[in-house]
Amino acid sequence: MALIVFLRGVNVGGHKTFRPAVLAERLREFGVINVGAAGTFIVRKPGSRTKFRAALLRRLPFDADVALCDARELIELESDSPFGLEPSPPGIVRFVSVLTKASRARPSTPIVFPDSGEWLVQIVGARDRFVFGMYRRHMRAIGYLGRIDKVFGVPVTTRNWNTIASIVRMLRVPSTTRTGAHP
Repeated sequence: MALIVFLRGVNVGGHKTFRPAVLAERLREFGVINVGAAGTFIVRKPGSRTKFRAALLRRLPFDADVALCDARELIELESDSPFGLEPSPPGIVRFVSVLTKASRARPSTPIVFPDSGEWLVQIVGARDRFVFGMYRRHMRAIGYLGRIDKVFGVPVTTRNWNTIASIVRMLRVPSTTRTGAHP
C-alpha cells in the first residue's frame, strides 16, 4: 500500500527551503513521486513505515514535522466528497489539514475564524486525522489557518483540496507508468 507524505511548513516564504524533486530522487528506492513544491510525496514502495520515515528524515536538510497516511485513507476521503459535488464559490479555497499525529481533541464543527464579522476560515468537519474546511482568499486567512493546530492540539499541515484530488488521480494510475516528479 502506498504512503502519502505531507511535510509541514516547507518552501514557504523562504523558510525550510529544499528541492522536493531532488529529495524524491534520493529516495528512489522507495518509489517516491514528488507532488508539487510544498513537500508532498507519494511513496509507492514504502516497506516498513518506521524505516521509511527514518530515511526521509535523514535526507531532509532540516527538522520537519511529517504527516504520513495510507493511500487508502486519502482515496476514501476523496470518495466521500466532504465538500459535495458543487464547485467552490469564487474567492473560496477548499482545504484539508492533516494532523501530524493522532489527537484526542474532537471539537464540534463548524468552527469559524474570526469569531465575529465576515469569516475567513471555516472548519466544516473532521475525520480521523483529516480536518477539512474553506478559507477566503485574504491575506489574514493564513494566520487563522495556523489556529487549527491549537484547536486540535497537534501540529497540522494544510493542502488545497485540488492537491488532494490530484494525489488520488495519481494513485489510480499504475505505478509502472509514473516516475519522478509531478508539477
